[in-house]
Amino acid sequence: MDESDATIESFPLGRRGTVDYMRTAGRRSVVHGLVELDVTEARRRIRDHEDRTGTRRSFTAFLVLCLARAIDDHPNVQTYRDWRGRLVRFEDVDVNVLIEREIDGERIVVPHVLRAANRRSLESIHEEIRAAQTDPNAGRRSALSAAGLRLPGPVRRLFWRLPRTFPRRWKRVTGTVAVTSIGMFGAGGGWAVAPTNYALQLTVGGIERKPRVVDGEVVPRELLDLTVTVDHDVVDGAPAARFVRRLTELVEGADGLETDLET
Repeated sequence: MDESDATIESFPLGRRGTVDYMRTAGRRSVVHGLVELDVTEARRRIRDHEDRTGTRRSFTAFLVLCLARAIDDHPNVQTYRDWRGRLVRFEDVDVNVLIEREIDGERIVVPHVLRAANRRSLESIHEEIRAAQTDPNAGRRSALSAAGLRLPGPVRRLFWRLPRTFPRRWKRVTGTVAVTSIGMFGAGGGWAVAPTNYALQLTVGGIERKPRVVDGEVVPRELLDLTVTVDHDVVDGAPAARFVRRLTELVEGADGLETDLET
């Protein structure tokens, strides 16, 4: 077989972590909800603030704030089951977000945990995200981490079983819920359905202008495509639906933007 037109290279060491995560997360009993949220008002307030002050505010920070406050009202959605079959429900909402930054001339996505987001302001969350994007040490793999990736697959994947064995250790390392985004990588709308190792994950899609009925009239609105993934082993459909309803109220009501962005 002629392989002259093929490029062959070693499988990147860092990709092993992704393979392990997806293989382990794929065994969880999760359900996905595909929702559209009207973010017209929220984006208007963010743009108005930028016009007045010349400073930008992170839309991701706004979503994290709304997520944390919705979980505060419905804490059962961030419940884990440990190795003894007990339910472990956390009070603090520690949100794992993906941040794109440049390391050694290459744009990569690194995780960052925003601790106790349910007890913080939008400004505090925004500033931490911005600081993480410029942190020179963020995303650099330690010698211990690199050594761990060289272990046999079954041994490496023991780490990703922490949510089902020792949830409190999982929280200390990676947080309690996750927000991942496909919208940052392209324009237009769309949903993504992905496995997760978390009890709750938001997968943020794109934003599109679509017609919607408001006060009896069809008007153009900015709609965000959002996938809500929950662990069905511990959360039933009705509680999950109530959580989504509350999240929708907070996002569409531009919660947190009144005091943090308006003067």
